[in-house]
Amino acid sequence: MPRRGGPAGKGLTYHCIAGMLLRVRTTINLDDDLLCQAKQLAAQTRRTLTAILEDALREAVRRAAPDQPRTRVTLPVSDRVPGTLPGVDLDNSAALLDLMERPDAPA
Repeated sequence: MPRRGGPAGKGLTYHCIAGMLLRVRTTINLDDDLLCQAKQLAAQTRRTLTAILEDALREAVRRAAPDQPRTRVTLPVSDRVPGTLPGVDLDNSAALLDLMERPDAPA
């Protein structure tokens, strides 16, 4: 770990992670038509074939990963009286929409 500045333990420390700087060459066998389509996509989008393949692999890995459990959200409920206006039925969306679209509807 190269150090810069004052005595040991002081100053700015630089860390270099070699894995982030290196690319791995790998040989894979692809269907000819699929490779042709990937090359065409790369040319159309002005990206490298490597970038196209990396994105496709990332998406495949993301889809295969198990979904993370979602945190339950508790929504606040108003305790104001009188609640909904007379004639408002929250279980009937069509009637609610008609009520909201009336010219004399409250703003």
